[in-house]
Amino acid sequence: MIVLETRGHTPTWGDECWFAPNATLVGELKLGHKCTVWFNAVIRADVNAIIIGNEVNIQDGAVIHCTYEKSQTIIGDRVSIGHNAIVHGCIVESDVLIGMGAIIMDNAHIGNGAIIGAGEVVTANTIVPENTIWVGNPAKYLKDVDGQNLELAPRTAKNYPMYAGWFKKED
Repeated sequence: MIVLETRGHTPTWGDECWFAPNATLVGELKLGHKCTVWFNAVIRADVNAIIIGNEVNIQDGAVIHCTYEKSQTIIGDRVSIGHNAIVHGCIVESDVLIGMGAIIMDNAHIGNGAIIGAGEVVTANTIVPENTIWVGNPAKYLKDVDGQNLELAPRTAKNYPMYAGWFKKED
């Protein structure tokens, strides 16, 4: 993995995290426990802080960034950020699923248990209420999370430490 200090800040992380060899962690970044950061993912806290909770998976090619002197990025627990998603200068609460290729823009606020569909764009300053599903460009409310979707985000988040275990070398 690539770990870079910037402006006097070095990334930190909790126990049982796994990072792909080419994952990039930069600056004022704090990751919780049991997080996984996958191939070609970049978490760049060079211009502001990024705070990430426990059991978060940042999948292949995803980019997490923030806004200079304006917006930190704060991500709760058990969040899955899909392949090639962009999460920028916003708040994502816990048990959230952000689909592949989705974009979450500055000052958006994604509530607990929300699902953002693949390829969707949550525009700046959008408030996504808890336990709702949003789709489209720009993303709009589709329906409330119910049925099997209630467990989708926590189940996905819990699977990623298992997947990471497949890459750990036997001693």
